[in-house]
Amino acid sequence: MTITAALVLFAVTWFMVFFCVLPIRFQSQDEAGAVVAGTPKSAPATEAIGKKAKLTTLIAIALWVALYFTITSGVITLNNMDIFGIMKMVPPKGP
Repeated sequence: MTITAALVLFAVTWFMVFFCVLPIRFQSQDEAGAVVAGTPKSAPATEAIGKKAKLTTLIAIALWVALYFTITSGVITLNNMDIFGIMKMVPPKGP
């Protein structure tokens, strides 16, 4: 796996985890009872983006390491993904 592919894998993993973490412990201004003028009732009552970004980074690193080693170890290959037999057989790389 190239460095660029590893970075793209991490970025995609980070954003997927971030969008899963964002709604955790979310409290709207309407639920808190203090709606600031000029904002919608559904706006967040507290800013917790920094904490959620740090949590996302920790989770994404763990997932990225697992994905990286799964991809580079050869456990899952292109031949495993060809469930309909459409692609040509790709010979395994070896010496």
